[in-house]
Amino acid sequence: MDRAQTDRLKTLFLAIALAGLAAGLALYLGGHPERAQTVWFAGVVPVLAALVVEILRSLARGEVGLDIVAALSMSAALAFGETLAAAVVAVMYSGGTFLESFAEGRARREMRDLLSRVPRTATRHRDGRLEEVPLDELVPGDRLLIRQGDVVPVDGRIAAARAFLDTSALTGESLPVRLERGADALSGSTNAGEAFDLVATHGAKDSTYAGIVRLVEEAQRSKAPMARLADRWSLGFLAVTLAIALAAWWFTGDPIRAVAVLVVATPCPLILAVPVALVAGLSRAAHFGVLVKGAGPLEAMARIRTLILDKTGTLTDGRPQIVSIDSHDGMAADDILRLAAAVEQASKHPFAQALVAAARAKGLTLPIPADVVEIPGDGVIGSIDGRRVIVGGDGFVAGRVGRTAGDPPQPAAGSVMVAVAVDGRMAGHLLLSDPLREGAGEMLASLRRQGISRILLATGDRGDVARRVTEGLGLDGIRADLTPDGKVLLVLTEHRNGPVMMVGDGVNDAPALAAADVGVAMGARGAAASAEAADVVLLVDRIDRIAPGVEIARRSRRIALESVVAGIGLSVLGMIAAAFGYLTPVQGALIQEAIDVAVILNALRALRIRPHGVTIPHPA
Repeated sequence: MDRAQTDRLKTLFLAIALAGLAAGLALYLGGHPERAQTVWFAGVVPVLAALVVEILRSLARGEVGLDIVAALSMSAALAFGETLAAAVVAVMYSGGTFLESFAEGRARREMRDLLSRVPRTATRHRDGRLEEVPLDELVPGDRLLIRQGDVVPVDGRIAAARAFLDTSALTGESLPVRLERGADALSGSTNAGEAFDLVATHGAKDSTYAGIVRLVEEAQRSKAPMARLADRWSLGFLAVTLAIALAAWWFTGDPIRAVAVLVVATPCPLILAVPVALVAGLSRAAHFGVLVKGAGPLEAMARIRTLILDKTGTLTDGRPQIVSIDSHDGMAADDILRLAAAVEQASKHPFAQALVAAARAKGLTLPIPADVVEIPGDGVIGSIDGRRVIVGGDGFVAGRVGRTAGDPPQPAAGSVMVAVAVDGRMAGHLLLSDPLREGAGEMLASLRRQGISRILLATGDRGDVARRVTEGLGLDGIRADLTPDGKVLLVLTEHRNGPVMMVGDGVNDAPALAAADVGVAMGARGAAASAEAADVVLLVDRIDRIAPGVEIARRSRRIALESVVAGIGLSVLGMIAAAFGYLTPVQGALIQEAIDVAVILNALRALRIRPHGVTIPHPA
């Protein structure tokens, strides 16, 4: 039976219970108490029968829940002639299940919005014309037209001068992002500017958005360990309920007091408050670009005490940036960059890509290189507009053209120097460095305020480089020169200090991510292996989203615990009052339902969590 059919049945049973209660009250007030009793009885039986069937199914799965208390209270009330109380419990129980459906649907609304945005077709260039094709037919290399308002169907590269993309559904960013020609565009983004062409780099099933949808569907099907813990609490609560009910009957000889205890102990949607709060937390985290793969990881995220960070591509940007350009032959810095970047277009080396990106960011026109020869690990030689250009390591370039007067600039630890020669003369040097990600320091400070007491850096890089890059961050330790096995060992060692979160982006980080209590992958640019091994994927290429994710997890778990403790505590007080005769069965049913509604509404507060320091995007 699908969810829609289940929801319709819940609505039907609520309508039957309400109709029976209302009709019976009308007859009772009209002077027909016997008929009222019959109508109330008839209104309870369908609800009780459906409840018994559901209990039997749960027992067959090895699950014992508090629905047993609801069945006992309705059965006992009917058996002892308290049909009005039974009718009230039936209305409250069916109303509680209806409220459950509403609450879970409300909590998943943002996830449904994410899923509903999946495009079904794409507009492809083919033989000088445009054709509308299903997404499954797209292959890497296809040239697509992305019209204004279209959702980008697959990952690709911008093939126009520029594009403006709204990434709020993926990242929570409220403003469109400007991308230049050659930049990567994520599927699931919306074109907020003029139409542009996109060259597909992945097929539909391998694109970012398809992966996100799969992870969301997995998250929706998950059941948190905390929810199972709540189910175990239900056994104790059931035992307490039966003990109080039997004691009230034994010591007073009045079975109606036992009925009142059972009625007031009917916490129909009480345990549902836990999954509602955690599903709401999943939805809220996804709203800010933090995709948690299930309610279990969300709960674990709330208990983290140690954070281990990879360096390159995680704590640092992972893409070298130009720090300075030193000219030796009077050539303008922009001309040095333009010529170097033009010839580097023929190389796939990370430093080559960094030079090309920097030149494009400055708006420099890059001619197509000719006669290119790449010497792996050393450099590139080519012709640009008839000029011979050599780009590479200082020793490689100087060995071919000699040096100018004076020594080249000395790079600091963690920096790389690239030499450029033009027409047989050393033209200059470019200094590149891999900087810390924006917001890294503020993110670490925020995590410490949230209770993470130990923060470590784990990197395969040299120790002097790691110390220079992280200077001033206040880390509790730096572990350098680590192999993938070394990172796993570090995670396992840190378990003694409490639950561990590991954040990484590369294939070499995947084993450590899997070993940690919570593995977090930089999903926007990270390796597929790390995203697969991780429990949490950051959809935006920003490490500062970890802090909002942890805050949402902690507050969602706290809200769930508040709902459980408050609901069970108030129910126990109500049972004691009923046992001493202060509550009739009807009064007990009304009070208990008020408690149930209150805890469900409290759980829904997780949908309104506003992480500190994060802008909430306006709905489209």
